[in-house]
Amino acid sequence: MAGRIRESDIAEVRDRNRIDEVIGDYVALRRAGGGALKGLCPFHEEKTPSFNVRPTHGTFHCFGCGEGGDVIKFVMKMELVGFPEAVERLADRVGLRLTYEGGGGSVQRDRGTRARMVEAHRLAAEFYAEQLLSPDAKAAREFLSERGFDQAAAKTFGCGFAPAGWDRLTKYLLNKGFELDELYKAQLCKEGRQGPIDRFHRRLVWPIKDLGGDVVGFGARRIFEDDPIQAKYLNTSESLIYKKSQVLFGLDLAKREIAKRHQVVVVEGYTDVMAMHLAGVPTAVASSGTAFGEEHMQVLRRLLMDDDAFRGEVIFTFDGDEAGQKAALKAFEGDQTFAGQTYVAVAPAGMDPCDLRLSKGDAAVRDLVARRTPLFEFAIRSMLAEYDLDSVDGQVAALQRTVPLVAQIKDKAKRDGYATKLSWWVGWQDEAMVVRRVRESSGNPAAAKQGGRRTNGSRAGGSGESQDIPRPEPKDPRLRAQREVLKAALQQPAIAGPEYDALPEEAFTHPAYIAVHRAVLAAGGASCGLAGPALIDAAGQHGPQGTVRTLLSELAVEPLQAQGEADVRYVSGMLAAVQENLVGRQIAEVKSKLQRLSPVEAAEEYRALFGDLVALEQYRKALREQAIGGME
Repeated sequence: MAGRIRESDIAEVRDRNRIDEVIGDYVALRRAGGGALKGLCPFHEEKTPSFNVRPTHGTFHCFGCGEGGDVIKFVMKMELVGFPEAVERLADRVGLRLTYEGGGGSVQRDRGTRARMVEAHRLAAEFYAEQLLSPDAKAAREFLSERGFDQAAAKTFGCGFAPAGWDRLTKYLLNKGFELDELYKAQLCKEGRQGPIDRFHRRLVWPIKDLGGDVVGFGARRIFEDDPIQAKYLNTSESLIYKKSQVLFGLDLAKREIAKRHQVVVVEGYTDVMAMHLAGVPTAVASSGTAFGEEHMQVLRRLLMDDDAFRGEVIFTFDGDEAGQKAALKAFEGDQTFAGQTYVAVAPAGMDPCDLRLSKGDAAVRDLVARRTPLFEFAIRSMLAEYDLDSVDGQVAALQRTVPLVAQIKDKAKRDGYATKLSWWVGWQDEAMVVRRVRESSGNPAAAKQGGRRTNGSRAGGSGESQDIPRPEPKDPRLRAQREVLKAALQQPAIAGPEYDALPEEAFTHPAYIAVHRAVLAAGGASCGLAGPALIDAAGQHGPQGTVRTLLSELAVEPLQAQGEADVRYVSGMLAAVQENLVGRQIAEVKSKLQRLSPVEAAEEYRALFGDLVALEQYRKALREQAIGGME
């Protein structure tokens, strides 16, 4: 198309299209007095008519939702098309030939050409639909029936049958007054060895429609084993009215639900679209003859806009994890504008939506969409599934692979959020370290330094630094209970006794405190009978020089922080606080495992882990109550 539509033509389109006649095709109007007409608004649900049309003014207005404008604005809103498309549709309606200006001159475009192409396709769709009822189409009808589609479903989606014979459709359309050159341009027939032949033969056919509901092309499936063309699907070649990158099968049926629900489900085939709609997911569409691309997204974007802001969901379905992962990884490329609103749904056992509906029923199809997973999450967790996340080696390897992937997320808030989630999914306890590594990998060392606060026990890490264990911050509130327990073991061993000795190393999180705990246990523990300087000396024999021995001496004299006397109740409370912290980390690990399991596909293991989680939560609650009691 060259340039813009001439202003005088736009004015003529308005003048020649009576607004009451155009709107009357969509809304039942009745006289309301004063030359106005009234009806139920097509743009919002209402029980009392508030939609007014003024034919003498050429305008409409809804006093309920506020929509209003001229006949062009109505077509734009009703058909969900842009201004040029609306003008062209109205020009076609009255047979007006438009002139496009720009580029230093003007050019006239024969509106009859498009109108003739659309009409040829409409008649072709009727011809194919009639042929589906013929004896020769038995295999096509059986194909549909075996996939759960009855005659009503076939009619809804316009299913048809391209018959045998080389030129039956061509002759049909020639008899309707079309010229052979028109049929060639419309891609409905092509040149054969002995003359024109139909483009499709002995195939199940679906009409492909544009947003306005005009048939612009066809998709045809192979159903006979002796079909010489091996390709499962054939599609109309591109023409003036059919652009594969801009049309989506089922969009004419789904557009209003997409706009209403702010959601579109993209499937991979014609039967999948049918299955989705019949199962109660009326927002399903599929690309035709080409992969889903950016231009398709541009079409959907107009339907998903609300108050000039994109707030919809685009859900892709795949019939296997590998296909889904491959597609999902593309989300990390490009500008990622809509990646945050994009989701993935993968049916179990490699089934597509059509197979899923046949096997599990309509509810399973709706559930597939309901259990969608954010695109970024799907890609990351698909990678993590390749690793043994119950082992440290597996966790490290998984992080090495996925940290650079998360670092590709351009939105800083989302990137940090997924970095935090990554630590949970992997089962890595140091969330700050994962966030820091992601930020560093993203090429933002300043942010990494700011947000990736070094956890206690981590060193800056140069080869020239001392290899001594770093000294813990004495007033760190996160380590208070651990420090108090170690002081109790050294200062009140008779009270700490066996309960302290039973603490595992994992109860301590700072390397220095772990080393002190090891030294005390190596000396015989708090219940060994030693106390005072003798216990300190014995533990010192098993602790390395430097921080650990200094810390032993420091903890032996630093007062316990009990409000009164450091009695049994206080020491028991601190021991409970340390254990509660350990159980909290164990709960986090179980939750991480649960997040990696499907409650449907691994139901038994999921229930077992959930039972463990309930027990741990109850134990943690009891420990917390004991810890609080010790501090009162």
